[in-house]
Amino acid sequence: MAKTELFDESLQQAAAYFKVLSHPARLAIINYLIETGTCITGDITEELPLSRTTVGQHLQELKDCGLVQGTVDGVKVNYCINALGLEDIIQVLRNMATQLEKAKSCKC
Repeated sequence: MAKTELFDESLQQAAAYFKVLSHPARLAIINYLIETGTCITGDITEELPLSRTTVGQHLQELKDCGLVQGTVDGVKVNYCINALGLEDIIQVLRNMATQLEKAKSCKC
């Protein structure tokens, strides 16, 4: 059994989200997709200082984690933000913030 399996599913999912979000290129991709407000067809490397291969790898990581959606349309791939995935992250942070409020009363 992997050590991560010792923790409940919600903590494992939160850790996966935060791991994917720990790279600035992935955050830049997410910000770009949010700012455009629509699905992107084609190459987004014009918006980032990275090669196509590197951007493709980052997009795949984001897609695997459920933060980005992508569909193949012939030779092009359409990418857009998965709002539900981002809402999951926001909920994780809200839950932590609630717990933090309780901990603030601790006077160690």
